[in-house]
Amino acid sequence: MLSQLKEGEFNPYYSMYINQAEHADIAEGLEAEKDEFVTFVESIPEEKWSYAYAENKWTIAEVLQHIIDTERIFAYRALRFARKDKTALAGFDQDDYVPNSNANHYSKHQLISDFVAARNNSIAMFDSFTQEMLLHIGEASGSPMSARAVGYILQGHQKHHFKVIKERYL
Repeated sequence: MLSQLKEGEFNPYYSMYINQAEHADIAEGLEAEKDEFVTFVESIPEEKWSYAYAENKWTIAEVLQHIIDTERIFAYRALRFARKDKTALAGFDQDDYVPNSNANHYSKHQLISDFVAARNNSIAMFDSFTQEMLLHIGEASGSPMSARAVGYILQGHQKHHFKVIKERYL
C-alpha cells in the first residue's frame, strides 16, 4: 500500500513490508492476514516448532514470538501517533527480544493464541481510528511514522515472515 502513503510517513526501510500489504483498509487487511496465517501455522507439526534452518537462526516458535512482539510494539506506536503524542519513541532490537522471549518453551497452541489475541487487539484499534487519526505522524526509531504506515507495516511484516517460514523452514 505504498501508493497510499506520502513521503515523510515512514522510514524507507519499511518499504519492504509496506509493499507486501494487500489491503487498503487496514483493519480488513489485518483480519484477512490473520486468518490465512493462523491456518498455515496450525498446519505445521509441533515437532517443527523448535527447528531452525541454520545455526544462529530463529526457530519457528521464535519467529512467531517475534511477530507477536513486533505487533504489540508497533500497535502501541500507532496508538500514540493516532492520539497526537509527540514523544519520540525509541526503537527496539529484535535480536535482544527473541532470546529473552522463552518462545521455545511455549506450546504451538499458546503461541497461536497469543498471536490471535495481539492481532485482534490491533484490528479493533485500527477499526476505531478515524481517517484523520490514521494520518497523524509521530516519531519512532528516529524517523517519522504515521499511524496508517504502522498498519501497512504490520500487514507486510507478518506476510514477510509467512514467506520465510514456507521457504526456509518447511
